[in-house]
Amino acid sequence: MPLVTTKNMFEKSMKEHFAIGAFNVNNMEIIQGIADAAAEENSPVIMQASSSAIKYARMAYLRKMLEAALEEHPNLQVALHLDHGPDFETCKMCVDGGFTSVMIDGSKYSFEENIALTKQVVDYAHAKGVVVEAELGKLAGVEDEVNVEAKDAMYTDPAQAEEFVKRTGCDSLAIAIGTSHGAYKFKGEARLRFDILKEIKARIPNTPIVLHGASTVIPELVEMCNKYGGNIPGAKGVPDEMLHEASLSGVSKINVDTDLRLAMTAEIRKVFAEDPSAFDPRKYLTPAREQIKKTVQHKIRDVFGSSNKA
Repeated sequence: MPLVTTKNMFEKSMKEHFAIGAFNVNNMEIIQGIADAAAEENSPVIMQASSSAIKYARMAYLRKMLEAALEEHPNLQVALHLDHGPDFETCKMCVDGGFTSVMIDGSKYSFEENIALTKQVVDYAHAKGVVVEAELGKLAGVEDEVNVEAKDAMYTDPAQAEEFVKRTGCDSLAIAIGTSHGAYKFKGEARLRFDILKEIKARIPNTPIVLHGASTVIPELVEMCNKYGGNIPGAKGVPDEMLHEASLSGVSKINVDTDLRLAMTAEIRKVFAEDPSAFDPRKYLTPAREQIKKTVQHKIRDVFGSSNKA
């Protein structure tokens, strides 16, 4: 099966009330861990790369590694997606480079500027059979190119969401309902604005909704990192129960990056701490890949409900 767009995945997710995991990829082991987990769970999956991940891993390598995953798992239903495309040129590069889905993030601009930029990307991508995700509202936090102060974060306005989708023709919409980027999502009690999500879904029932900044920041992995020499105290994410509720309440795509970073780093730290003589990359990247797989399986099976939905 070749790389697919997210169109059919999202139609099914909206009909059957589950979410699809969109996992950020940077290297071969992460791609293998995600592919192995999705294949075992018979789940659709989105592998996504930010523009800095593309600079790091390089476009051709990313695409070829996904092709290798499909060769190993012929029934794997996977889309290759650009996460947080910062401008038209980056989106165009990914459309032309074999990505099946791109995100244009114009959330830092005014409403009208965001519409104009998104429409430009939509017109170009649709002509090439590629689908487009856009963003409305601002998520706080830091991740790759995204850096928004908490005071500048802004919930998505449901009426604006309706107008935005109508005027841009975007295929899916990332909204801000309280999630944030990075490992420090909440200082106090975690809270998501499900009332805003409900109103947005009522206004644009046929548009798939996306949640960014939605890693759980799995406590066991944070603890493991810190136990073996890490320094990430007080890291806190979106609880699994809230993400599960979001998947039942109309969210079609949930992004996961921080949890994969933690999974990989925790296992590598463990190997180095327990065996300081280790220097064979296979010795520390094999358990890291296994932890990625385990983390992705947990999300697919227990949180997003996408097992056996491919």
